[in-house]
Amino acid sequence: MRTPQVVVVMGVAGTGKTTIGPLLAARLGVPYAEGDDFHPRANIDKMSAGVPLDDSDRRPWLDAIGQWAHGRAGLGGVVSSSALKRSYRDRLRAAAPGIVFVHLTGDRKLIEDRMTQRRGHFMPTALLDSQLATLQPLEPDEAGVAVDISGGPEEIAERAVKALEALPDTTE
Repeated sequence: MRTPQVVVVMGVAGTGKTTIGPLLAARLGVPYAEGDDFHPRANIDKMSAGVPLDDSDRRPWLDAIGQWAHGRAGLGGVVSSSALKRSYRDRLRAAAPGIVFVHLTGDRKLIEDRMTQRRGHFMPTALLDSQLATLQPLEPDEAGVAVDISGGPEEIAERAVKALEALPDTTE
């Protein structure tokens, strides 16, 4: 029997982490944590003003997500985090070895369209190019899968479940 995994739903803003994360968690029967809730107020203020975060801004946020993931080890959970750089994912893995990433991917036009349709989110569309420039996709040695975001949320979540099920079980 496979031990419940802690899954990080990652990708640039607008890929649907906040929509797909809870759907994925429900399918896996584990709790969901919204990554944006781990941001210090200063980070939200900075992004709301259209200023990209730098690595020093992201450290306390990543550490808080890592702490949550560590606490869910062996129990499972899903948390969203852009996790744009390999070094950010390495930081999360250092806190919670065994986490798996679901990288939500799509073309820029689709992502931008989705960003312009959402209401009340602090991340402006103007920061999309900065996020895309920062993004380092999963490397072959990283535990995780890339999932295309075309289609509806239920379809994307199902695609993510199937991709996770196809990963080798490293818990035995």
